[in-house]
Amino acid sequence: MQGFLAVGVRAGLVVGVLAIILALFRPYIVRREWLTAYIFLLPYLFTFGLFSAISVAYAFYLSFTKYDLFSPPQWIGIQQYVRLLTNETFIKHAIPNTLKYVIGVVPTQTVISLVVAFALDQKLKFRRFFRTAFYVPSVTSSVVISLIFLWLFANTGIVNMILMSLFGVRVDWLTNPNTALPTIMIVNIWSTIGTMMLIFLAALQDIPTELYEAAAIDGANRLQIFRYVTIPVLRPVIFFVVTIGMIGCFQVFDQIYVMTAGGPLDSTTTMAYLIYKWAFQSTTPHMGRASAVAFILALMILAATILQRRIIEGAGAQVEGA
Repeated sequence: MQGFLAVGVRAGLVVGVLAIILALFRPYIVRREWLTAYIFLLPYLFTFGLFSAISVAYAFYLSFTKYDLFSPPQWIGIQQYVRLLTNETFIKHAIPNTLKYVIGVVPTQTVISLVVAFALDQKLKFRRFFRTAFYVPSVTSSVVISLIFLWLFANTGIVNMILMSLFGVRVDWLTNPNTALPTIMIVNIWSTIGTMMLIFLAALQDIPTELYEAAAIDGANRLQIFRYVTIPVLRPVIFFVVTIGMIGCFQVFDQIYVMTAGGPLDSTTTMAYLIYKWAFQSTTPHMGRASAVAFILALMILAATILQRRIIEGAGAQVEGA
């Protein structure tokens, strides 16, 4: 690792020197602007190169090695990726659980946050209070929220106390493989709609009132205005909200770590949690295998982002053509 970092630092210094040399051969005014820009960017570029670019490159290298933190990495080619295809935990639990989580959480939190934002954009009494109340979970630590819900959904928690008093039933929310993942999904939806609501609310307030007035003059009702005016104008914001929500769901870790630790029976083990489990929780760290999972996860996020962008843009094109 030290050798790899040394090579990275040297490469960064070489690039910086070459950039300065190239600047010296440019016209004076252009050169001064160019140098000024890079002087301001240099701290960020150095930090990004050291802690992001080099780290990602080193993790990519580790995904082709066998490495346990106690001995030097051993190059084994694509064997880590091939072994993942036959690993039961990865194939039967991590990937399905991650996809279920994304498919269940992203549309739900997007729709709820849009509806809440639209409601709080109306002239309601105490709307500032409600905006603050909905946003509070977003500024609260996810670990704290997870601990609160861990208490709420415990077998002797307040949720089961209410169910027992009303219906005479008790649900094993976090200890049943069928209910553990949906329970964590509820926690995530509740804790993230505040941020999504705030983004939608800002976008709604930025829509020109002339568009609504023109639609009303043309005879459109409130539902048609929302369908053919609000949604198309919000399409870039919807894409942004869906993208950040999807990336967050693919990388879900803290709620699972605090509430179930991947259990019961790996029913809540996701790809992000599996990376941690193999890299740091195992008695013999599997850094190479964990790095391979990380890059497969990155490819899945990239593919899902491209797919949802095409879906949103395609829906927008259909609306404009209607």
